[in-house]
Amino acid sequence: MTTSAAAPARQTLELACSAVGLDTDGAEPVRLAENQIWRLPGQQVIVRIARSGQGAAAGREARVARWLAENDVPAVRLVDVEQPVEADGRPVTFWKELPPHEHGTPGDVAQLLRQLHALPAPDLELGYLDPFVRITERLQAATTLHKADRSWLHGLHQDLAAAWAARPAGRPDCAVHGDAWPGNLIRTASGPVMMDLERFSLGPPEWDLVSTAVRTRTTGAVTATEYEEFCAAYGSDVTDWPGYEILAGARELRMVTYAAQHAASNPEWAGQAQHRIDCLRGRRGPRPWNWKGIM
Repeated sequence: MTTSAAAPARQTLELACSAVGLDTDGAEPVRLAENQIWRLPGQQVIVRIARSGQGAAAGREARVARWLAENDVPAVRLVDVEQPVEADGRPVTFWKELPPHEHGTPGDVAQLLRQLHALPAPDLELGYLDPFVRITERLQAATTLHKADRSWLHGLHQDLAAAWAARPAGRPDCAVHGDAWPGNLIRTASGPVMMDLERFSLGPPEWDLVSTAVRTRTTGAVTATEYEEFCAAYGSDVTDWPGYEILAGARELRMVTYAAQHAASNPEWAGQAQHRIDCLRGRRGPRPWNWKGIM
């Protein structure tokens, strides 16, 4: 990011930190995009500046973090200040910096999800899970797509939404992470830790489990042996549930539209976005497919 573009971000950081008594000397940008992430190295604090209009979501994320701490779930912890705060019209939250970490293993993911899903539903306003959040906006932003592919994806979205509404019964609803992949359920030297809490909601636990199943059956990122270990650690196999194909289809659609959205602003991802669409449309043979990561 250029110096001129970074200046407003720094101003927002300074306003937010001043409001809670944190020092911004030596602050380092981690990521400056729609959501801005800063590190305060001398204080081991991570500052997350969300998009304008996301105040309710930031407040919910803070409440979820407190609930996880109360229930001893290993997860990112809030700094002990009143939050979120608003700076330049943007909600800001403050987090204790994690020690060095790496992506979690399938076993780590299973361990954290089993602990989370065993908890009684919290007395929090989480909202109900929407597997299709931002799909429409992503398709609108995916300007590199061929018209026929865009139309087909819209149709798939409608079909999956109808199937979701009529899905078979599964396990009782509970608090779900919402985006349970190894980049969000990570491993530190002291064990696995849950992070990125913005998609927390009330919903079927199967949604969290589908992420790893899709990484096995669809993308090939998880081996069959690793998936067996995942199921053993969690205690069940979501692919045995009659509604699996519906949730897996929703997850695949999210992965395709995510890639397509970002390909519009970064041409190097256009090939991967088209490859994912071609896979769903039956142009690349049967699953599993080799999908490379975006961003």
